[in-house]
Amino acid sequence: MTETLALPTDDTDPFGPEALEDPAELHATLREAGPVVYLTRYGVYAVARYKHVRAALVDWQDFQSAAGVGLSNFRYERPWRAPSLLLEADPPHHDAPRRVLSGILGPRALRRLREQWFAVADELVGRVLAEPEFDAVPALAEAFPLRVFPDAVGIGREGRENLLPYGDFAFNAFGPGNDLVNRAAPDVPRLSRWVDRQCAREALAADGFGARIWAAADRGDITPDQAPLVVRSLLTAGVDTTVHGLAAVLYAFATNPGQWQRLRERPALTRAAFDEAVRWQSPVQTFFRTATTDTRIGGTTIPGGGKILMFLGAANRDPRRWDRPDEFDLDRDPSGQVGFGMGLHQCVGQHVARLEAEALLTALAHRVTRFELTGPPRRHHNNTLRAWESLPMRARVA
Repeated sequence: MTETLALPTDDTDPFGPEALEDPAELHATLREAGPVVYLTRYGVYAVARYKHVRAALVDWQDFQSAAGVGLSNFRYERPWRAPSLLLEADPPHHDAPRRVLSGILGPRALRRLREQWFAVADELVGRVLAEPEFDAVPALAEAFPLRVFPDAVGIGREGRENLLPYGDFAFNAFGPGNDLVNRAAPDVPRLSRWVDRQCAREALAADGFGARIWAAADRGDITPDQAPLVVRSLLTAGVDTTVHGLAAVLYAFATNPGQWQRLRERPALTRAAFDEAVRWQSPVQTFFRTATTDTRIGGTTIPGGGKILMFLGAANRDPRRWDRPDEFDLDRDPSGQVGFGMGLHQCVGQHVARLEAEALLTALAHRVTRFELTGPPRRHHNNTLRAWESLPMRARVA
């Protein structure tokens, strides 16, 4: 006999200013309420415990992405742009684009960029540290990805300032049509036109990620119609997420100076430090799935077509999975954190983000003995991202 649990409900707005500023209280409430909570404000089912978030992420058969990974249900609503072939598709449509991009962005393929990115990071850090105080968000967390990643994709220098607001809108659009969406909407047609132009074969340098995607189309690995959409996926999700991941790890070390000393003593910890910061702050806070049929989670039946809101940030601090989850700790093994997703749709660019973090942290560790916040950090609200506006800092230089 299958036990059916009473379904708890909650009227809190997870996309409201209070929750976006500090979601910890909401996350704890949802985790303790039960395996599934019905969010009455939006008519969706929420999962916040690690066990159930991870299970929903890996089970693409029962929890599809093709109906949209945001609140909008593509079964009934038209998306604001052509769906992503990586995020918003399931097998078999997802397979070929994913296979192509995994090869282009895999650890082995990225080795050729390592020396160059470390040199760029060293130059940038030297320039930033020439000033006694700086804002780590624009000076480091934004500046470094906006330099190396578009270069690697193969787009030109002109117009790169469009990448952050375009990505910011794309992640906002996964949530409801609130003020965050409405304020940016008038500029979206212009931003979209610019991004679309960068995805064309003729706009891309001959030796970048973008050209390799088009070469895959020439080989027949993907179609010519798919190629620009795969390039667009890089430009949409490849900057903002890394920016806020880098800001998270810089914030972690500014508020945990003992952990920074450990990293300086053991430089091999740089990648683990980035993963721990992703677990601790979860730059990507939420994603949705849609139940393909009536499907059970922890004693609750999700009806076919029902939207499931997965709280990745809550799962990454679930005390059922993590010891002392609210602490940033380099002694922790952060593997298993769901900040990059999990399963078939796990972030295909995570190795790129880790290499960027390794390069930047290595350059900083060579020079900086201690970070200190010189003012209150400010959050940037986004419906999907745990984002930063400002991190005013002073760096003590060796």
